[in-house]
Amino acid sequence: MLASAPPPLSLRLGRDGLRQLDEIARRRRISRAEAARQAIAETAERERRRAGLAAEARALMQDEGYVREARQVAALMEHLRGSW
Repeated sequence: MLASAPPPLSLRLGRDGLRQLDEIARRRRISRAEAARQAIAETAERERRRAGLAAEARALMQDEGYVREARQVAALMEHLRGSW
């Protein structure tokens, strides 16, 4: 059995959104629809990466050894910087 395609989606982008979509499409030499699909996929991937980085930062901040070492490195860097 073949999977059916999802139903089409209609968006109101406004002037700026349409101008930006046209710019993406023109630069990549693709259709508006493909530009919108790519932009959505790229944004979703960026959000996944940001969420992963945020979770990693939260975990590191809970690690007392890591925080202690980070403070030591920051103090050393400040010392090495000296006064200008």
